[in-house]
Amino acid sequence: MAAAAARTVEIGFQANWDPEAADASHRGLLAWDPRVRTLLKVLVSYSEVRYILADRISLEGSADPRLLETIARFLERQRWLVQRVKVS
Repeated sequence: MAAAAARTVEIGFQANWDPEAADASHRGLLAWDPRVRTLLKVLVSYSEVRYILADRISLEGSADPRLLETIARFLERQRWLVQRVKVS
């Protein structure tokens, strides 16, 4: 049986947190801000998380769709940081 393809949660950030911005003093999910570091600790606590980059989270393909939805809703509530969330 083939392994399921990895799932991805892509994050669009508020302008001053966007790692793609010309002046990226904040680096998305890799910023040193204590609030972001705490958020990162919560995200990596899920065993289904494979890795986290500045603008996306990769999860195992077998991750429950409810977990993906929970993570997406949790991130959307971080309005000081996140502008949009896309699960694929």
